Amino acid sequence: MECIVHFRVVHEQETKELRGLILVEQGGRPSIEQIIAMLGNMGFEVRQDSADELVFRPVDAGADYRYIRITELDTGEEVYREDRHLRMLLENLLPRH
Repeated sequence: MECIVHFRVVHEQETKELRGLILVEQGGRPSIEQIIAMLGNMGFEVRQDSADELVFRPVDAGADYRYIRITELDTGEEVYREDRHLRMLLENLLPRH
């Protein structure tokens, strides 16, 4: 079954909203490895951020983007969306490391 991955590529001066496609088992969600492979196939060599499982940082320090954030996983049956309001609250309340 298909999972459409919506993500945001954050550059210094702009942000781009893009989508990718991953095939998953019926009722499943894509793994981190599948997401990294999908992004790699699109030209984004990334690693997962240790502090946030939905953020991916470039492997190459000279990359023209700062990070990629997964915003939605859509399998047609179930949609995961990032709750932006909850995230803002948590970021303001939790201490930064």
